[in-house]
Amino acid sequence: MGRPVMLGNGALTVGLNEQGLVHDFYYPYVGLDNLTTARSVHHKIGIWIEGIFSWVDDGSWNINIDFETDALVSNITMRNEHLNIELGFNDFVDSEYNVFCRKIKVTNQADSPREIRLFMHQAFQISRSGRADTALFVPEENYILDYKGRCSLLIYGRGLNGQIYDQFAIGNYGIEGKEGTFRDAEDGELSGSAVEHGGVDSVIRFVCNLNGDESEGIDYWIVAAESQLQAENIQSILRKDGLADRLNTTRSWWHEWLSTGANVLHSVDKKYLDITKKSLMIIKAHIDKRGGIIASCDSSIYNYGRDYYSYVWPRDGAYAIWPLIRLGYTEEPKKFFDFCRDILTPEGYLMHKYQPDRAIGSTWHPLLHGHRRELAIQEDETASVIYMLGEYYEHTDDEDYVRNLYGTLVQPAANFMAEFVDEQTGLPHASYDLWEEKFLTNTYTAAITYQALLVAADFAQKFEYPDDAVKWRAVAEKILAESDVFFDSERKAYRKGYLLASDGSLQFDNTLDVSSLYGVMMFAMHKHTEPLHQTMSLIENILLNKSASGGSPRYEHDRYFEVQPEFMGNPWFVTTLWLAQYYVRTKQVDKAIQCVEWATNLTSPSGMLPEQIHPTNGSHLSVAPLVWSHAELINTMLDISKV
Repeated sequence: MGRPVMLGNGALTVGLNEQGLVHDFYYPYVGLDNLTTARSVHHKIGIWIEGIFSWVDDGSWNINIDFETDALVSNITMRNEHLNIELGFNDFVDSEYNVFCRKIKVTNQADSPREIRLFMHQAFQISRSGRADTALFVPEENYILDYKGRCSLLIYGRGLNGQIYDQFAIGNYGIEGKEGTFRDAEDGELSGSAVEHGGVDSVIRFVCNLNGDESEGIDYWIVAAESQLQAENIQSILRKDGLADRLNTTRSWWHEWLSTGANVLHSVDKKYLDITKKSLMIIKAHIDKRGGIIASCDSSIYNYGRDYYSYVWPRDGAYAIWPLIRLGYTEEPKKFFDFCRDILTPEGYLMHKYQPDRAIGSTWHPLLHGHRRELAIQEDETASVIYMLGEYYEHTDDEDYVRNLYGTLVQPAANFMAEFVDEQTGLPHASYDLWEEKFLTNTYTAAITYQALLVAADFAQKFEYPDDAVKWRAVAEKILAESDVFFDSERKAYRKGYLLASDGSLQFDNTLDVSSLYGVMMFAMHKHTEPLHQTMSLIENILLNKSASGGSPRYEHDRYFEVQPEFMGNPWFVTTLWLAQYYVRTKQVDKAIQCVEWATNLTSPSGMLPEQIHPTNGSHLSVAPLVWSHAELINTMLDISKV
């Protein structure tokens, strides 16, 4: 389904679904923990008018969702023609406090006066079991508290006239056969039940008496804090300042943050400037203030998959910060490199993926391959971080910062890469490919490892570690010297890679993979450019624009989220934009712009890019947004702007 809007401040992240309803609520880390339950009830919004009740997700509402281009603030309009009612929302996560805020405008579109009752429903799952939470009404301050352990959620709302919600109800959902307390709202009245424990939810009611074509504003918020006292302290600030002030403050914060990249963004074609800035903010929303960068906070994939994308893949994180580095941002890249320093194993490599609290994430990579013990890693992830540190230094000249990472990140990682080679071939030992599927010596992985070793050698030379520089450069030169093995002379294209068999033979995987072209091109693992052009020619003949939806799958016969086997796979934004970057480098800008047009035409109305799309109808598949897709869009825009 995807998330048309992601809002966040580095600690609290909120995802809204296609009906504008809260479906993801991560706190205290971006991507961890999700305090809603992705497989069950989302928060609901309901309207009662003259005895008729309607939930906004019942199919009778016309809902438009967008967010601002200069601040991470959503603009949502919900209209019900049968009820002659319109709801407008400005939603944001406060830039200073961990608060999800909704400024609501209720408009009576009928000609006559009417009483309109608005119901806001909350369904949290703080405890991992879903059966140990408590929700209660706090009469002294007239708020609802949903809590468990060191997590307190304070729910409150009031009209702009100062009148708070007039009714509430607290109850159970998901246990003992109970659907949820939201059902209590459907007769227009709430029971006033004041406490419940287990799986709990709550509803509050606002009453608006409006003349024809008259509107009334309501401020609604949820404070997330470590304790009830901390939540109350934030609550007192909100009640004093009001959401209008907090909205202005949050808008100003985002304007200031975007201004860092303004000089570079000024060169982007105005036609694409809004989507570029939105992409930049989407990336920022997925960056935890402690350094972790989440691949996607869209939990909808959990409804048909085994796990979320809400992990830190070091490679995805490295690609996510690349456009930020190019735009002049320093805080986010430095925190990410610090994160990678802290999670680096003593042997010098990075594991498959991590939680944003630095704990190791789930994996499907075994420690055995063919009865041989192997590392459950993707070597390109270690290489990506070192390469991106080189990009950071090139753009910032921040020698002191990089020097401080030399002994704790650069040196151990480069030593690992230099030693993780097969003596027979002089090329990187097999690991899992960047798509997390195949165990082999992958063309892409070899290419980025080659360039990462050169980056590390340059650092070693600058910081006066000559022995390191000589060793790492020698390994890189050997990789380049032996790299001809990655070219399939029969197909005249770079192959996916090979596996070194126990008998010393090479078992080639000749799959045409866009990452092979991109890796060799971007990380300069080539002696001549002709093999690149030949590979691109085959990609154009076999992969690019071969379905009604256009774009390119990752590789031949890509079966991940396969929907129509007659095609080579679903088109991906990352790979299609990589091809655009090839076109820019080869001075075929018109073709690059065609790829950009393809990508921007397939965004959601709010500007979200998914991982992949349906090959014939263009609908979004897998997660949306995918941070990596947005990063490649910005990188492509910046490449084109320099032509």
